[in-house]
Amino acid sequence: MGLRSFLVEWTPFAAMVIVEFLDVGLATLSKAAMSRGMSHFVFVVYSNALATLILLPSSFIINRKSTRPPLSFSLLCKFFLLGLVGITVMQNCVFTGISYSSPTLGSAMSNLTPAITFVLAVIFRMEKLDIGSSISQIKIMGTVLSISGALLVTLYKGTPIGSFRIEPSPSQPSPSMLAEISSWVIGGIFLAIASLSLAVWNIAQAAILKGYPSQLTIVAFYCLFGTIQCAILSVIVVRDSNAWNLKPDIELISILYSATFGSVVTFSVLTWCINRKGPVFVTMFKPVGIAIAAFMSVVFLGETLYVGSVIGALVIALGFYTVLWAQSREGNYKSLEVDTLSSPSAQASPLLESP
Repeated sequence: MGLRSFLVEWTPFAAMVIVEFLDVGLATLSKAAMSRGMSHFVFVVYSNALATLILLPSSFIINRKSTRPPLSFSLLCKFFLLGLVGITVMQNCVFTGISYSSPTLGSAMSNLTPAITFVLAVIFRMEKLDIGSSISQIKIMGTVLSISGALLVTLYKGTPIGSFRIEPSPSQPSPSMLAEISSWVIGGIFLAIASLSLAVWNIAQAAILKGYPSQLTIVAFYCLFGTIQCAILSVIVVRDSNAWNLKPDIELISILYSATFGSVVTFSVLTWCINRKGPVFVTMFKPVGIAIAAFMSVVFLGETLYVGSVIGALVIALGFYTVLWAQSREGNYKSLEVDTLSSPSAQASPLLESP
């Protein structure tokens, strides 16, 4: 019983580390495929089409005996918008940003999502912001840290790690250096847009889940609509018909990996971990992906790791955990208030009991 309870307790931790490895593996494989000339627009279409073929029949098979609300026209419109934000905009921006920069920057910028979600929730009045509250002040501080780290990791590369020799810098940067810096900044901008899209997608999905609790069906349909949208976009953008021809090498492997491990397996594991430990537990592992991405990018892609990336990633991670800590504390306070108000003994007993 001791070994079994130990495994049950630590399985979610191992599962989330595996998920981070799978996410970073997807970014690394897609970067390798795009480096060989594969269009990221084509990649998004093929991977989501295959994921739809897997998820859509599975959702009907798994939910055939469950009582779920019917699929109305308004609900399908909401799925269409989810596909627009979560796939057409977000995934295309992610893979465009990675193609310009690196998986390490992609993993670092993904940690902006909680801070952006908090800002959007305040703007749309989904969350109250009390400047005098210490919890709100901590959230604001974490948001500022996350955004500052994102600006640092995007605009400042610094010295390559492993070559800390101080050499006189040239008075005018070389054209290749300027092109590299420009590509890095462009990649960071696309990845920031992707984080914004993911934050919007999280808020929209949370609103849809209140009226339609079948998560598997939601993901299946937004993959379907996202695939259709991306196909139309790719036909317009990608003019070379040869770009749609898949080579039986890293291109085909990356698409199969994205559809199976990037969508089906990752979604199943995340759902299981959320049911076991809650959403805060799942998001706590996002900064782990930065270290994994840095290691895999250096080992498998031969990329150079820069000081600015490390410092900026650490600042983003600090802001990330700051926001999460404030949210968890706020959740504890709210649950404590609910328990206090709903407890008859708490309402009936006086503060000072007479002996």
